[in-house]
Amino acid sequence: MNIATWLQLASCTLVLSAAPLLRADDALERARALLEAHPIIDGHNDLPWVIREHGGDVAGWDLFGDVPGDTDIPRLRAGGVGGQFWSVFIPGTAAMGEEGYAKTQLEQLAIARGIVAKYPEVFAYTGTADEVEAAMAEGRIASLYGIEGGQAIENSLGALRAYYDLGVRYMTLTHSQSVDWADAAGQDEHGGLTDFGREVVREMNRLGMLVDLSHVSPAVMNAALDVSEAPVIFSHSNAYALTPHRRNVPDAVLERLRLNGGVVMVSFVNSFNTPGFAEWEARFKAVRGAVEWGEPGYDEALEAYTEAHPVPDATIADVAEHIEHIATLAGRSHVGIGADLFGEPEWMVPGLAAADDYPKLFAELLRRGWTEEQLAALANGNILRALRTAEEVASRLASAVP
Repeated sequence: MNIATWLQLASCTLVLSAAPLLRADDALERARALLEAHPIIDGHNDLPWVIREHGGDVAGWDLFGDVPGDTDIPRLRAGGVGGQFWSVFIPGTAAMGEEGYAKTQLEQLAIARGIVAKYPEVFAYTGTADEVEAAMAEGRIASLYGIEGGQAIENSLGALRAYYDLGVRYMTLTHSQSVDWADAAGQDEHGGLTDFGREVVREMNRLGMLVDLSHVSPAVMNAALDVSEAPVIFSHSNAYALTPHRRNVPDAVLERLRLNGGVVMVSFVNSFNTPGFAEWEARFKAVRGAVEWGEPGYDEALEAYTEAHPVPDATIADVAEHIEHIATLAGRSHVGIGADLFGEPEWMVPGLAAADDYPKLFAELLRRGWTEEQLAALANGNILRALRTAEEVASRLASAVP
């Protein structure tokens, strides 16, 4: 082989080996441009709780500056976020109940409302799908509130109505602990929803408040789907078939979403996405003894084991696999994004740990052949349709007796 031929072949080899990198860079730029045109409406961000854990001083929390955690205004802008359900989470523990669930919930709502009020040029409170679209058209981040944990209503439909009047547009029926009328994931105190739990779902339909089934047991998922006349959502959950974590959604439930019109908003939490979770959990079960999920001592055992044996890392490609699995079973009209950013990047998928990381996932989907129309629906169209349909159901049920 003469030197000219060798150089020609070497040149071709360099071009071919560089091509994937060029495509990757192109996909990321295309993703950023796509999200500028079709901003993300994210289903779950725990910034209000992060602020509470750092003293609760909204006035002193500069979202244009260097703040703890994963969420600030520059990163939201860089991430292509145009709408955010701010989680107004409160723990469901007995100790929190002694402080008063409703009291703590109102405090969390005050923090969330304070964030929006502090930056009117950036955020706009939006209570309807039309208002969300109008805010995004103005270049502001549409802001809605989501209660995480039905303990907040303290078994009162009157409290539920009051929260709606304060701007709450979804409620996660449980958090990690069962409530008096619904079972949390991994628990079975009621066999699903009680009669009162079904009334909660009906009243949420009447109000136009989305029923959020993240954190609940499969029995509750199915019972809520039996009752709800409006689309349900999973504000931050993934596919159980790919990662058998109790927080993920079984295939049989995904298949029911087509008829219901609901949306699974895929989370970036590492343990919800990693293919190695089942093996990791089996090893954890072998050393933790008889202590079960939700029992005293479980959290301490989990923390100690995880520190010594971290959950295997998922990848951005793994998150894309969850999106595609949900899209295959439920349909592309029934999947969205609910990252669940909560200020601790070490718990998130590497590369998807902050509010500016969304374009990386959309770039991966572009490489897989997703069209602009499909990605626009994933970013915001599907959750907007669910919210608008819930409003239409509420209008139809307006004359029903509360």
